Amino acid sequence: MKTIDKIYINGAFVTPHGQEMFDLINPATNQLIGQVRLGDETDAQLAIASAKEAFKTFSLSSKETRIQYLQQLYDALYKRIDDLTAATIEEYGAPVSRAKASTEMALDAFLHAQEVLADFEFERTAGRSRVRMEPLGVVGIITPWNANANFICGKLATAISAGCTAVIKPSEMSALQTQIVLEAFHEAGLPAGIYNVVNGLGNVVGAELTRHPDVAKISFTGSTAVGKTIARGAVDTMKRVTLELGGKSPNIILDDADFTKAIPMAVAAGFMNNGQACIAGTRLLVPETRLDEAKALLKEAVANAKVGDPADDSTVIGPMVSVKQYERVQSYIQSGIEQGAEVLAGGPGHPEGLEAGNFVKPTVFANVTPDMKIAREEIFGPVISVLTYKTEEEAIAMANDTTYGLAAYVSGTNEERARKVAEQIVAGRVMVNSLQHDPMAPFGGFKQSGIGREYGTFGLEEYVEPKTIIRG
Repeated sequence: MKTIDKIYINGAFVTPHGQEMFDLINPATNQLIGQVRLGDETDAQLAIASAKEAFKTFSLSSKETRIQYLQQLYDALYKRIDDLTAATIEEYGAPVSRAKASTEMALDAFLHAQEVLADFEFERTAGRSRVRMEPLGVVGIITPWNANANFICGKLATAISAGCTAVIKPSEMSALQTQIVLEAFHEAGLPAGIYNVVNGLGNVVGAELTRHPDVAKISFTGSTAVGKTIARGAVDTMKRVTLELGGKSPNIILDDADFTKAIPMAVAAGFMNNGQACIAGTRLLVPETRLDEAKALLKEAVANAKVGDPADDSTVIGPMVSVKQYERVQSYIQSGIEQGAEVLAGGPGHPEGLEAGNFVKPTVFANVTPDMKIAREEIFGPVISVLTYKTEEEAIAMANDTTYGLAAYVSGTNEERARKVAEQIVAGRVMVNSLQHDPMAPFGGFKQSGIGREYGTFGLEEYVEPKTIIRG
């Protein structure tokens, strides 16, 4: 069993003031695999003070210096890539392929940040004035358990690019991953105070970051409910916020689509990251005239999505991250049954032989109506709801009939038509005949899916503030 009893402040591993211990559980077995000692408000305050002091000099650093630091972080983490992948499998339950992809995204964040930074203009001209894009200050970074290391690296890389310092509050459920990342960062040898890490609870450490006057910005990825709490708390000190929140992403299969390609892609979109993905395409909209064809292909695709040991290379869907999350997903599956949806695949309970872990039967509901809970609320598990439409206009209206607006998907053989449909969907990112990620393009939500953008130039601009100097 692993014990993590240090946090990271001012360039050193230190014993936290907080004394609460948090159990780390392998979700595939529900066995105890470690403990982490959690920091408290005092630890957060010390970390903020360290970041504030480091900001005085780091904010004046050159592009070249920041690019070098980003490369050092990449080089150090690259040495731990296998360790990080293994921890993601053990601690989170990500299948091997997903764990590897997540680790690669974490690493690549430092390379993409260098590319963006190299071309970023910190001094611009507007009218007859000079505009300086100045770093905001200390950034509070709060990351989720479904992609903890990935978000630590992505958000920190952007903060460093801008010349900001950071205090990171990672998910306490992901402490093994955090520790590996942190050991690599320490080896990278950056000046003390540029980044600080405090393991702790959101309502303790996260709350202190949100209310502290010396924190200029919060970058948070997580639930909409928590995001609203952060937004309310941040306004008292007029913090800038980037909030990447929940989603209930529509996936429109147009009537001209090749269903043999579109349906397996739709299942992959709905079940990605064990279904625990804010961008998961969990509302599948199919033409009424092709419903029977879709149902047959959905059954086949789900049957091919193996659920099991995440360390097995053939596994597609691993366990839910916790018993609590398993029970949440089960409650939604039961709700779908009670409200009259057809269980096309899956259903309640554990898959046979996997009762020890938090495994869910990958489930697809047909005959879902837009008013059902499973069609409206974010489940965060491998559950897809199939709705039907008669016309393209109705499909677009159904896609937009949600309080969320993070991501969406469109499939069709007529690329121009599919693109026009995509343009009418109210979402921050729409993928057409694709599940591809573009790390240089902005990512974030409309409506209750968030505020602000991450990635690329758009993401970097969220960490700087324009100062106008008017010449006489």
